[in-house]
Parts: sequence; structure tokens; C-alpha cells
Amino acid sequence: MNYKIMLKLTTFELKLFSRNFISMFFLLVFPTLMILLFGGIYGNEPNVIFGGVGTVDVSVPAYSGLIISVTGLMSLPLTLCEYREKKILKRYRATPLKVIYVIISQVCVNCLMTIAGMIFLIIIAKLVFGLNFIGNVFEVIIIFILSMLSVFSIGFLIASVAPNMKAANAIANLVYFPMLFLTGATIPIEIMPEFMQKISKFLPVTHAVNAMKDVWLGKGMIHAWVSILVLILVLLVCLIVSLKIFRWE
Repeated sequence: MNYKIMLKLTTFELKLFSRNFISMFFLLVFPTLMILLFGGIYGNEPNVIFGGVGTVDVSVPAYSGLIISVTGLMSLPLTLCEYREKKILKRYRATPLKVIYVIISQVCVNCLMTIAGMIFLIIIAKLVFGLNFIGNVFEVIIIFILSMLSVFSIGFLIASVAPNMKAANAIANLVYFPMLFLTGATIPIEIMPEFMQKISKFLPVTHAVNAMKDVWLGKGMIHAWVSILVLILVLLVCLIVSLKIFRWE
């Protein structure tokens, strides 16, 4: 791999991403507004509903699912479909540049922006509400990366099955909004009715949210083993299927 070319391509894609107002809003502004809204209403005092921790302490790891979904289910598949529809991938294949570099640069850019969105949220929550962290940093990083890769694999699957940009947009929205509102990534799952909590267990982002909350609040990765297993299975299945059916043009 030519790392100099990869760096230039990733920098170029990063500039393009930063000019996408909708992605930047839902990645940086929307989670911040959510934490300011719910933190402002409920504060961050220990609450029995959340097992004796504060609303903000629970919401920040949960919002990781929201941030990852923005890049993994919307930005990544829509960008790949746009590149394919506009024959950008085909043009790259006619140059000495390997097309796989474009895919890798897209993954890198979306990973970097996801991490930036999460760090920004943590800083705001810490400064405004005194966010508490009682977990293990190493475990949090592992779960965050696993969640990113798992949700990104769903994005690749969307980009693989969608025949064009319109279809990709429709599929991405159909997948994105249930993941947003039924998984605990925005509305705390603890306050949902029991039947909705059962439905949420079938959605991958629910397991990303649950695993992040477990390691963030000090329960450890062992407590989150079911969610970790689900995330790994989703990653493997979506990746294998995507590699078999993905079309470059």
C-alpha cells in the first residue's frame, strides 16, 4: 500500500466530508443538543431508573450509537453509492490509483469523524454537567471500535444491495431511523415499554449502546458478552455478503 497516496486521498475525502452540512450537523451538533436538552431537564444526579447513576452518565455512552449510526448508516453507504452512480469508482479504475484506496479512505474518514463526534460530546458533557466515568478506558475503546466496524458493515451492505442513489437513500433511512429511536441511542431504553425493549434486542445498534453503557459504567466486557457476540456476528455476516455482491459500477 502506498501510504503517501492514502494520506492525500484521505485528506481530500475529509475536506469533502467537512463540507457536508447535514452529516456535520447530525454528527456534532445534534448529539450535543440532545445532551444539553436532557441534561438540562433531568440534571446528572443519581437516578434509580438508571441504576443509581445520572442521566448524563448514561446518555453519553448511549449517544455513541447515535453518532456511529450517522456515519455508518448514512454517510458511508450514500457516499459509496454516489461515487458508483456518478462513475467515480469506474474512473478511478482507469487510473494507476487502486479503487480499494477509495474504500479505505472512506472508512478512515468516517472513523475519524465518528471519533471526533464522540470526543466533542464527552467534552461538552464534562464541562456542562460534570460527566462521570467509572469504566475502563481500554474496554471502552475496544467496544467503540467494534461497534463502529459492525455498523459500518451494515452501511457497506446497504451500498452493495442498493441499485442507485435513490434506493440507497430510501434503504438507509429505513434502517437509520429505527436504529435511532428504538435502540436507546436517543431515548433511554429504560423508560420504553417492555414490548419495545424486546423489539430493540433485534436491532444491532441496541447492542452497541448496551455494550458501551456496560463498559462505561464499570460493569466490564464480561457483562456485555452477548452484545459483543451479536456485534461480531453482524460484522462478519454483513462483510462477507457485501464482498460477494458489491458492484464497482
